[in-house]
Amino acid sequence: MRLTSNQVQTIKTVVDHVIGEPCQIWLFGSRVDDQRRGGDIDLMIETQATLPNRAEGICQLYAALIIALGEQKLDLVLKDAKTNEAPIFEIARRTGVLL
Repeated sequence: MRLTSNQVQTIKTVVDHVIGEPCQIWLFGSRVDDQRRGGDIDLMIETQATLPNRAEGICQLYAALIIALGEQKLDLVLKDAKTNEAPIFEIARRTGVLL
């Protein structure tokens, strides 16, 4: 996994602060592979809670993570209790690393 322990802790702290509900955070994509270089940070945040506005949550998470991590290429997907299952969620769980 190509994230530092400090980056992992920062991501967990930001997600906890913004979402305010228990979450699982998955890193997936190229950053999971130690042999690769570069690449964006692909994160799936999953909660069993129902968020009042999922789109707003994604925007708040993105902004807070960019501020906390510095300028990074970052892709986020957010699944709450009312989000229908989609292939990207299964891919993230199957190929990703739980932070």
